[in-house]
Amino acid sequence: MIKKKYITNVAAKTNAVLCLLSFIFLSSCKINYSLSGASIPPEAKTVSVQYFQNNASFAPPTYSQLFTEALRDKLSSQTRLGLINKAGDLAFEGSVTGYATSPIAIQSTDQAALNRLTITVNVKYACSFDEKKNFEQSFSRFADYSSSQSLSSVEEGLMKEINDQLAQDIFNKALNDW
Repeated sequence: MIKKKYITNVAAKTNAVLCLLSFIFLSSCKINYSLSGASIPPEAKTVSVQYFQNNASFAPPTYSQLFTEALRDKLSSQTRLGLINKAGDLAFEGSVTGYATSPIAIQSTDQAALNRLTITVNVKYACSFDEKKNFEQSFSRFADYSSSQSLSSVEEGLMKEINDQLAQDIFNKALNDW
């Protein structure tokens, strides 16, 4: 009986010590996480995205606005930064430089089975806290569509798909060091 009481008492003390050590260990750890994986300078509070000028010959007149908004949406939804019009701590500007369709899958009848819409944007990024992170680079993405469809019937969906990819690529380059 005494032996059983002694073992129970020792087990209770051991559990208490383990709980105390776990609490001390866990409370001394600081865990930083980000849902987007972005490595934003801690002193950065704002981001600005200037209107991307349309310098592509065949781009629809509304494309520049659509792309600019896609990039703004990506940055505001994936970061804690406030979006401002000009001179943000992190600043993006640039232009749409390419908008082209081309056949990609030629069949035996010399007809294309698939066509490809390719969009290219030139981006200038400036980080006011670390000039080594600044860059100017072209980003290009594409989406394919069946040649049985006209570009005008699928263009809106293709532009959205490409804009999402371009915005992600730019986000990754600027804020994830990819």
